[in-house]
Amino acid sequence: MPGFHDILGHEGIKEHLQNAIDTGKVSHAYIMTGEAGMGRKSLAHAFAMSLLCEKGKSEPCMKCHACKQVLTNNHPDLIHVTHEKPGSIGVDDIREQIQDTIMIRPYSSFYKIYIIDEAEKMTVQAQNALLKTIEEPPSYAVILLLTTNQDVFLPTILSRCVQLKLKPLRDSVVRDYLIEILKVPEQQADVYAAFARGNLGRAIHLATSEEFQAMYKKMLALMVHLKNMDVAELLEYIKKLLEDDMDINECLDFMQLWYRDILMYKVTRDMNLLIFKNEYNSINEMSQKCGYDGFEKILQAIDKAKVRLDANVNRDLVLELMLLVMKEN
Repeated sequence: MPGFHDILGHEGIKEHLQNAIDTGKVSHAYIMTGEAGMGRKSLAHAFAMSLLCEKGKSEPCMKCHACKQVLTNNHPDLIHVTHEKPGSIGVDDIREQIQDTIMIRPYSSFYKIYIIDEAEKMTVQAQNALLKTIEEPPSYAVILLLTTNQDVFLPTILSRCVQLKLKPLRDSVVRDYLIEILKVPEQQADVYAAFARGNLGRAIHLATSEEFQAMYKKMLALMVHLKNMDVAELLEYIKKLLEDDMDINECLDFMQLWYRDILMYKVTRDMNLLIFKNEYNSINEMSQKCGYDGFEKILQAIDKAKVRLDANVNRDLVLELMLLVMKEN
């Protein structure tokens, strides 16, 4: 469990939280919004540990009794709100774990902190129950709502919380972390960083995922040989991909990055800007054969496929139409 100085990026949010500690102006409720893997939990725990730390600084010492209790998930004044139903956080969860306990003063700290992960799963009734608490909270209470989508919260909840939105990290930051910390080879790190789109947790997952490696090899073979395959071969290949339970969204992301590379090289002739540097020969050849209009049609076809799949249009048909556009251009 990291302190603030161990968390990569999110400098603005870290500065805001540390300034709140330094000035004693800690809010009673915060919403931290960001994709899974972007660091919401790490930021929340660094904040909680700093507030509970016996040194009283804006960075946890990691050595005092309170910090050690947080690190081992044993601090009595740090409560993680749980829920039995995986799909929702109900009103009873909020009443029993927050409303019924929040007026009990902290055991050993100045603060009593509640962390609600997956807070977007709160029902309307649960949100209304929470609203009663954050409208008139005791001075020592701090409630942290961690969510991937704050748009589902009631306007009254949003208006009473400090809203902190996590932003994607730069690809170069993610790439450097993979190379320096995980010892990932440079060219592979470029690929993982591009797929992660600024999400460090996702990049780490991809770097250790056998499923991603399998998808990568199959999609690379498809992209390199697509022009030389007849329609029957294409349809058979995509059928096998579906049978192998490939993540279709990852496959489409791969296609977008592949054609992004070809278009980038067509415009700049600079191979240092490529994500798929190992496939330089194929990218160079395709950049000469495909015109700008063709690239536009292909990228539009991939975007349409994503929209249609989200709308539950027949998956096989969507992918077949997209691949035919790729073959023709």
